[in-house]
Amino acid sequence: MGTFSIWHWLVVLVIVLLVFGTKKLKNLGSDLGGAVKGFKDGMKDGGSSDAESQVTAQVGQDKPNAEKSTIDVEAKTKS
Repeated sequence: MGTFSIWHWLVVLVIVLLVFGTKKLKNLGSDLGGAVKGFKDGMKDGGSSDAESQVTAQVGQDKPNAEKSTIDVEAKTKS
């Protein structure tokens, strides 16, 4: 029960190909790649939006006499 040899991995690969087929595996790979790319883009966008919100917060603090107002909104339910 040691490590698996190359032949064990080849048999597993053949079984996976037979069960799932090459088309599903290709789609799975492209979906996974797209998800990773989207995650990286989200991390880049998330870092810049944090910086923008900090700048906006600092601008708001520079004006102590600025009026602060709240907006009351009533939720309407669809019937």
